[in-house]
Amino acid sequence: MADTPTRPDALIHARGLTKLFGSLVAVDAVDFDVDRGEAFGFLGPNGAGKTSTMRMIGCVSPASSGELRVLGMDPAVEGPRIRARLGVVPQADTLDRELRVAENLYTYARYFDIAGPVARKRTAELLDFVQLGDRWDDEVEPLSGGMKRRLAIARALISEPELLLLDEPTTGLDPQARHMVWDRLYRLKQRGVTIVLTTHYMDEAEQLCDRLVVMDKAKIVASGSPRELIERYATREVLELRFAIDAAPDLDGKLQGLADRVEVLPDRVLLYTDDGDAAAAAIHQRGLRPESTLVRRSTLEDVFLHITGRRLIE
Repeated sequence: MADTPTRPDALIHARGLTKLFGSLVAVDAVDFDVDRGEAFGFLGPNGAGKTSTMRMIGCVSPASSGELRVLGMDPAVEGPRIRARLGVVPQADTLDRELRVAENLYTYARYFDIAGPVARKRTAELLDFVQLGDRWDDEVEPLSGGMKRRLAIARALISEPELLLLDEPTTGLDPQARHMVWDRLYRLKQRGVTIVLTTHYMDEAEQLCDRLVVMDKAKIVASGSPRELIERYATREVLELRFAIDAAPDLDGKLQGLADRVEVLPDRVLLYTDDGDAAAAAIHQRGLRPESTLVRRSTLEDVFLHITGRRLIE
């Protein structure tokens, strides 16, 4: 695949993209394309290679080998031209605490040689867009985590980028703040901004991404839309059974034939099936009496855990 030509319509094109840190393989010969106007996600556990891939796309870390084109250009040769057309929201908070809210945007605009009147107009529009218009003259430090994240997104948009890169955009935020960030990103996509993000939140990927790749151990192990991945790697429904910890039944052979796949966990049993209610009825017919049963639709989290396993990664 390394000689596959760059697609004329692909905003980002990677073939055999590899990143080494000494003997450590951080990204291992991955292939992907990002189309104009879509939201594309890199999903994976810690250490899977997501951030290393994003840093190569953002032209701040050179590829060790392979082919990469961003906005039709080679980052190794035209990094400054590419960076001028990107908006980047890194995982770490990089807001300037010495500047007030509006000054963070206005000063950043000057790095792009945006004229003063234009910079002020965009600052006002963007602060309204991220619902911080009433915080124009506030100091940054007292802002909540969600407000700081929205301010970082507004700052990344000051140059009207064609491509917005976000690394773990809602890590550490409470549910209300997360949903507000999701709403702003969804509105950006409606405006035609191409969004590339990394996340380890399954619901975030399912909500925001048109397409995504799942990375594990530096490789891409699955790709597609959230719905395609669920259909490929999971079933329509999942039946969750919980039994009393001090009276867990002997399940040997009693679940056979009830589901496409059965997963026995320390705290519950998962049955992957296309008809959870029928499986629940069959459970009772076989004499099993769980403390609770729950039928739910399969999610991207089921796909993720099936592909990458349930091991804890630090």
